[in-house]
Amino acid sequence: MIVCGLGNPDDDYARTRHNAGFATVDLLAERHGVRYWKSEAGAQTATLTWRDADGEKREVLLAKPMSYMNTSGGPLSKLARAHHVQPAEILVIHDEIDLAAGEIQLRMGGGLNAHNGLRSIADKLGTRDFARLRFGVGRPPGKMNVADYVLRELKGNFLTDFEVTAQDAADAAECALTQGVK
Repeated sequence: MIVCGLGNPDDDYARTRHNAGFATVDLLAERHGVRYWKSEAGAQTATLTWRDADGEKREVLLAKPMSYMNTSGGPLSKLARAHHVQPAEILVIHDEIDLAAGEIQLRMGGGLNAHNGLRSIADKLGTRDFARLRFGVGRPPGKMNVADYVLRELKGNFLTDFEVTAQDAADAAECALTQGVK
């Protein structure tokens, strides 16, 4: 199983809506005492041991592609091949403007919603049949450009609310690891 958070690698993006996936994967690592990250196939990866609903232990690879959002499919597909992971065993965590800020949604497959990161992943995996944890960030206010909105640094209550949603998303990811995604 691979849990892949989408985001952009530079520090300038660390506190932006677009880095919802990175923030969630970082929380999962923190919660489970993962401290060692390595560079592999164009991504930062870490491994945690997970006990599923049957009590069986399995390895879960946490991944953060370092190639920027729009080309994240390359590193993820390389990791999947290297670790013999099928697309149905991948959970991608990403920002979603079509969900209200604070909402999360977990589902298997589906559309790409003009999300360039998802488009890259579907293209490189050759399928849309991977799980997605959609991290709602809401739509930009007024006529603000979507890119400006998702890449703007979060401060104050916006940052606090984002961090709360990241906790909820990490909870949902843990539930998916235990129970699967339908």
